Amino acid sequence: MALICLPIEVYADVLDEPHLNIVPRTAAEQARIDAVTTPTTDFTAPSAFEENPGGAATVRARSDANAFSQPSGNISFEDELTFKVGNGFFRKLWVSSPSSTLASDGLGPLYNARSCQRCHIKDGRGHTPANAEDSAVSLFLRVSIPGGFDAKTADIDDYIATLPDPTYGRQLQDFAVQGHPAEYRLDVTYTEQPTTMAGGEIVSLRAPTYTAADLGYGPMHPDAMISPRVAPQMIGLGLLEAIPAADILANADPEDADRDGISGRANIVWSLEFDQPMLGRFGLKAGTPTVRHQSAAAFSGDIGISSPLFPNGAGECTPAQQDCLTAPHGDGDVRVTEVDAIGMDLITFYSSNLGVPARRDVGDPQVLRGKELFYQTGCISCHTPSFVTHRQEPETAQSFQLIWPYSDMLLHDMGEGLADQRPEARATGTEWRTPPLWGIGLTEQVGGHSNFLHDGRARNLTEAILWHGGEAQAMRDTVIEMSKHDRDDLIAFLESL
Repeated sequence: MALICLPIEVYADVLDEPHLNIVPRTAAEQARIDAVTTPTTDFTAPSAFEENPGGAATVRARSDANAFSQPSGNISFEDELTFKVGNGFFRKLWVSSPSSTLASDGLGPLYNARSCQRCHIKDGRGHTPANAEDSAVSLFLRVSIPGGFDAKTADIDDYIATLPDPTYGRQLQDFAVQGHPAEYRLDVTYTEQPTTMAGGEIVSLRAPTYTAADLGYGPMHPDAMISPRVAPQMIGLGLLEAIPAADILANADPEDADRDGISGRANIVWSLEFDQPMLGRFGLKAGTPTVRHQSAAAFSGDIGISSPLFPNGAGECTPAQQDCLTAPHGDGDVRVTEVDAIGMDLITFYSSNLGVPARRDVGDPQVLRGKELFYQTGCISCHTPSFVTHRQEPETAQSFQLIWPYSDMLLHDMGEGLADQRPEARATGTEWRTPPLWGIGLTEQVGGHSNFLHDGRARNLTEAILWHGGEAQAMRDTVIEMSKHDRDDLIAFLESL
């Protein structure tokens, strides 16, 4: 049975949510939810509760670099302790094997970073290299080749089968432990492309070219497809995981039946946790279904650390890298894998409970005018303002919260300008998941930069908008034709999120 061929109502029922212990909504609750999540048409004042984008889990908006590093505002004292222990795990520097530090060994042998925090600095967005001497630690290349058959995904309609590169796997690592060559050096060059706005203002966009230089294990496969990925911010992940799949799918319109030019599609991926297809929610192409799966995949690909979901002690090493496979690893002791189930519980809890900061200036006239422009331009066709999360039992910090992520969590064709031409599950080479916008105005405060989009090419929010194409081309063109005053109001709204 091909999942996506079913009517949307049945399709929503097919997609189970085994990661959550759900309390079904009553009819009265659903009516309240429908009312509170209907996009506003009144821009004279803030919408009710929108100053708290994470619901009761919202945290105060700090004025320092720790704005993204606070626990959910509604967790218990005991859970805050668990959060802090998970934070220690997130910040831990891993070391190579063999080591006397048995709880922290197993790094690599190939890796991109020695800790989660190294890429997600202060739990924020990664940056692009400022120059040839700058580190590319929070930007790397995924790689795959066409083809392959997997019976588990064969019945997922429109699933695009890919295989790892025979030599380099699914991710290129630019570091290695002593005695092993790194896989490559990331080389990024930019070409400036001027865009003329209404009124004569010129905005220059930087178009990147990525090269996997100094390959350490010979050439890649001739059909290798590479895709740059910058580390995304970490806030609100548990809330995104708790959005009902049915509510996300209700916004899907793969055939553009309403003829509005927007055809959001769900990515359907295979869950290693639950051995079944699930809605993809995380990653830049919605390639993983849960926070735990995403975290375990990052441990394996980014740091070379094994876990119960990715038990290979050699991480991303391939059969073509025999020295890497036979090198000492940190598994095989009482932990069994280099991160055991308890460690994964801690890192998952931490990642799920990084609080979303409160909005700023929600009632400012300029922000309200920018909000009106954002809505009327049609940006909310993809950047859905709000959802209400599942009620869960026992109750969690993410249970039954009105949240404002400004994302539909669906895939959209963003045009050739942003295309990586590398598919991921059902996502094509031009499709990307709509990124949540909450916290976007604090990016520079947290990370010291204002790099946006999947590879950080945009140096500010205006550039990010101007890179929109495909389904968002009409909205992008409308922004170009706006007066500078209106564009400033639009940016002021985005910076308030």
